[in-house]
Amino acid sequence: MASLKKIHSLGNPAMILSIESSCDDSSLALTSLETCELLFARKISQDLAHTRFGGVVPEIASRLHAQNLPLLLEQLKNFLIDFSAQRTPNNKENPFAPIKAIAVTNRPGLSVTLSEGVCMANALALSLNIPLLYLNHLKGHIYSLFIGQMQAKIGKGLGILLVSGGHTQLLLMRDFSHIALISQSLDDSFGESFDKVAKMLSLGYPGGGIVESFARKYDGTLLPLPLPLKHDKGLNFSFSGLKNAVRLEIQKYAKSTDKNLNQQEKIQSNQPKSIEDKAFIAQICASFQSAACAHLLDKTRKFFARFGEKFEYFGVVGGASANLTLRAHIESLCKEFGKTPLYAPLEFCSDNAAMMGRLGIEALKHALKNAPKSPAERTAGFSPLSDAIYPKSLPEDFIKEYFIS
Repeated sequence: MASLKKIHSLGNPAMILSIESSCDDSSLALTSLETCELLFARKISQDLAHTRFGGVVPEIASRLHAQNLPLLLEQLKNFLIDFSAQRTPNNKENPFAPIKAIAVTNRPGLSVTLSEGVCMANALALSLNIPLLYLNHLKGHIYSLFIGQMQAKIGKGLGILLVSGGHTQLLLMRDFSHIALISQSLDDSFGESFDKVAKMLSLGYPGGGIVESFARKYDGTLLPLPLPLKHDKGLNFSFSGLKNAVRLEIQKYAKSTDKNLNQQEKIQSNQPKSIEDKAFIAQICASFQSAACAHLLDKTRKFFARFGEKFEYFGVVGGASANLTLRAHIESLCKEFGKTPLYAPLEFCSDNAAMMGRLGIEALKHALKNAPKSPAERTAGFSPLSDAIYPKSLPEDFIKEYFIS
């Protein structure tokens, strides 16, 4: 396998299969290696299974991946059979024959859920005798901006705000091989803080959309929540203090309403009672969202001021990038600094296999370009089957800031 061109010639159309199981979404996708067209994308969410716990339970998530990934693979097989029948009737070849490579998330994420996707990827790559690419799903979020596009819109550089359930990062990208991690959260992520505020208010999981929905209904006075790291000149984020301030406001409200309860009601349960006052819920959600977005914008503005000459496009990616209030603020900031904002389609903001497939195409091109000349070395080094999984990104996944010139 010496070139992508030869891969295309082996089957028409040649596809890459991508698998995502880093947290609580089971997802498979097929992408054309030649045109980058997304041909098939399915996802099974586990939200209902985790909502009563207020967050993802790893053991439950792992078991559900073990159930859901084979179901998705069966759907993918049926798609390939129908797809082949439409293009070449009476074709008797293996329906998986058009798949010429597999991309799978093996970092960062929950170890017990990553292993489910990696095991499936290993089995398929071994049975089909095709290359297997182990990928970082944070980089996948970046390439969610380019799903269905042959060319990644990077220009002279791409600034990135990644806001997901587990990560909040500012990155600077020059090309596939040069992505610098500039800053990140020192504690909770932007998305995680939404989940925890929703849990404090007994609103369910995931909390991002729920908190945003309540916030959008409120147009009154906001509670005086602190702006995290207000006087810090660095670019790192922190949401633990803001989350604690929200908790104190909720406790203050609970104490004020507790005066109206009789003694019997107070001792019925050691668990805090759900807050029924929708007006207060809307106020606390709006206040929190305003402060959280203000913190993001404060650090992102400093990022623009420091690195603005190094990029022309600015992408906002990750599950929490679906927040429309955040998007409106980013639009204003980009307009102020003369940058072009980029967003993934809302359906591809959260973890999904389509973004991993688009990243996989770039990774495959890079691997083939840098493959050893010897066929024996190329075969031995290109497709290593492995069960290695990592809860965090590897040091080599992102380059140091000073390499960006």
